[in-house]
Amino acid sequence: MIRSGPPLLRHLFPTDNNTQKNFVLSEAGVNAKRFAVPINIQSTDSPSLARASWRSVHEPRSASRCSGFTLLELLVVMVIIGLLAGLVAPRYFDQIGKSTTKVAKAQIDSLGKALDQYRLDVGAYPSTEEGLNALMTSPQNQPHWSGPYLQKAVPLDPWDRPYQYRSPGEHGDYDLFTLGRDGQVGGTGENADVTSW
Repeated sequence: MIRSGPPLLRHLFPTDNNTQKNFVLSEAGVNAKRFAVPINIQSTDSPSLARASWRSVHEPRSASRCSGFTLLELLVVMVIIGLLAGLVAPRYFDQIGKSTTKVAKAQIDSLGKALDQYRLDVGAYPSTEEGLNALMTSPQNQPHWSGPYLQKAVPLDPWDRPYQYRSPGEHGDYDLFTLGRDGQVGGTGENADVTSW
């Protein structure tokens, strides 16, 4: 229920509900006019446009805009990148060459251990004709063969060529080697031969 207001108003005006409602509405209208503030924003059908207009008037603009790079600056950056690439790339590829050589040495070492186990079982290393495949499949007339001696098939060298094997070898009971990246005898770095001796 609407309050009847201060005692003075209760004496001046009747106290029935309809009169109280009219008085309160009239008082509200006066207060609305008293505190109304005119707004100088043009009317628009879209509220978003009205907000945009308010922002364009009241929000400060940035002092400066971001500018792009000049052609000279881009050329300087490209030259610096080229110099860095020239310094770093040779070392990077040299490390790759060393890693492939290490892989070849590890594979030759693993094959050598498998050949030693084969010799313990059979009594001799596989012949040149039998080759490294004797580590995976039993040669004919070898009843003591207890392979396979490798968990997987005989691997290729890091340059996708078969390892060279001969027995008896020129440097020991067998020779096991790869000719490196270039496939030629000798060489240095990644082109160097990787051998079992």
